[in-house]
Amino acid sequence: MRLRRPRIEPLHMEQLDAAQREALAPFADPNNKVGGGRVLNIFRTLAHSPKALTAFIGWGNYIMSRRNSLNEREREMVILRTGWLCKSGYEFAQHTRIGKACGLSEADIARIKLGADADGWSEREAAMLRATDELVANHHVSQSAWDALDDLGDRGRMDLVMTVGQYTQVSMILNSFGIQLEDGDEADPDLYAD
Repeated sequence: MRLRRPRIEPLHMEQLDAAQREALAPFADPNNKVGGGRVLNIFRTLAHSPKALTAFIGWGNYIMSRRNSLNEREREMVILRTGWLCKSGYEFAQHTRIGKACGLSEADIARIKLGADADGWSEREAAMLRATDELVANHHVSQSAWDALDDLGDRGRMDLVMTVGQYTQVSMILNSFGIQLEDGDEADPDLYAD
């Protein structure tokens, strides 16, 4: 975690105005897949700007849906690598849980922290992690990394770039606003600031 306390406090549900209540209503639904009726700190923080939250959720829903051509496991690998590289404790904790539900093992998550050169990745997985590293570091995928993603096709390459872009933005939001972990989550100790 970059910050030990929030710079922008998450709103309490009883203090919401009408626009904020409307923006958070889908998360308060017990059938919602994200939080199951518990409105997460990230959303209660972003509700300070309800119109931005609504737009943010629209794009995020695409990235997290089956419309994203990356399969769930690949998507979570890319998100976790992005969160790791951005040193986003909240993101890494949330997507460790989500990644496990999408088929990642503890060993996979440990290797994600090591990157594309860790033993055990398929060529495709290593290529995806390598492209993620380049995007976070350089905001660009080199031609050799692009070519290594050939089996993803153009749509898959686009979805990889857009997924890394979305979660780089999410990491910047989480880190800069000081959004704290949800109750019961633990940050990876390697992601605590000195």
